[in-house]
This record gives sequence, structure tokens and C-alpha cells, in this order.
Amino acid sequence: MKKNMEKTNVMRILDQKKISYKSHCYADTGAINGADVADVLNQNPAQVFKTLVTAGSRDSIYVFLVPVLKELDLKKAAKTVGEKNIRMIKSKDLLTLTGYIHGGCSPIGMKKTFPTVIDASAADCDAIFFSAGKIGYQVEIPFGELKKALNYKLDDISTD
Repeated sequence: MKKNMEKTNVMRILDQKKISYKSHCYADTGAINGADVADVLNQNPAQVFKTLVTAGSRDSIYVFLVPVLKELDLKKAAKTVGEKNIRMIKSKDLLTLTGYIHGGCSPIGMKKTFPTVIDASAADCDAIFFSAGKIGYQVEIPFGELKKALNYKLDDISTD
């Protein structure tokens, strides 16, 4: 980790659980979307995931991680969590619900634990990258270590 890099709650949780990870800071790069982040980190975009928070028809909350160059397929996502349909949570509601803001939402360290589904393509990655809980920060976690920090299931939930 870089000496002057700020530790986020996500990093503290990973440290507490003794999970190996690498932290990456892209705060001063001008990167504004997932493709930009993958580019400035010089990483394969298939390994860089965005965290999406949704609500089901009964207002149950679900978290999905998909590669940054793909989109969440709402029909597949609804099916995998047993809902008739799901919708994206509005950005303005994210902070109250998760403790995170749009662009800095991590599946680790949310205010509550929500059912989480990661796109099945993650299983093909040695490590995956996702938000460290603050805009400009990412964590890289060996995929095999992720189960120690996050209860999730894998499924085909994305579309190009």
C-alpha cells in the first residue's frame, strides 16, 4: 500500500479479517467511469467490477457486482434472487441505505448485509477489483479470498 494512501473502512474490514488485498488509488487521474478506472489502473476491465444496488418488488435490497464494461441484466438478476422484477436504487438513496455514495459503493462494509450476487465471470479471474468504499479507491482481492469477507453467490447476471 502507498504510504500516503488513506485507509477506507473496506480496507480496515479486510485487515481485520486478515484477507490479503492490494489497494489502488486513482483519485487524481480524472477517471470517471469503470472503463476509465480499469484503464488508469492498467487492468483488464473483465476483472474490474462495479457495485450496483437494487430493490425488488417487495422493496428487498440486493447488491450485484458486474464487470465495468457490462450491464446488469435486470431480468436475469431478478430471477437469480427470486423476484418478479428489480429496479436500480436512486443515487440519492444510496447513502442512507448503504453508507456509500454513487461511485464509491462497495459490497463490503455496507450499513446492513444484503443478498449479494457476483457475475459468474468473476470465477475466471485470479483477482477482482472493486470500490474500496470511497471514490478514487479500489481494492484488488484474490477471488479465492473473497468468501472470507463477503457472503455471495455467483450467477450469470450481466449483458454486453
